[in-house]
Amino acid sequence: MKQQQPYSGYQALIGWVVTERQPGTVTLALELTEHHLNLSDFVHGGVLASLLDTAMSFAGLYSPDPKVVRKAVTLSMTTTFVSPAREGTLTAIGRVRGGGRKTFMSSGEVFDADGNLVAFGEGTFQLRSGSES
Repeated sequence: MKQQQPYSGYQALIGWVVTERQPGTVTLALELTEHHLNLSDFVHGGVLASLLDTAMSFAGLYSPDPKVVRKAVTLSMTTTFVSPAREGTLTAIGRVRGGGRKTFMSSGEVFDADGNLVAFGEGTFQLRSGSES
């Protein structure tokens, strides 16, 4: 998987990478390790929620100029866990569904290495000052 500079310390801790980014959509990948698993040896729900939160927010933060860094905060988020995962690479896809000048709504899905849906969610995000354009 392509190495990239971490967006944050939290990204470095979890280990996800952006694999595709375009206006209104983003794809993340996470190679699972034992550090991502809960006591039942399945991916911890917090890891899945983090992937969804990141993919959904990043979908609304696209800028064609790499020098422009847009930021947002999560206002609300729902997460539904569908099936367990325990190994391989997870793929999270976030898509903007609507919004205005200061807020946007996104949906997201997480898939296991076999393409099975593991979790999905929806979120509302507020752009931070200076990120509106």
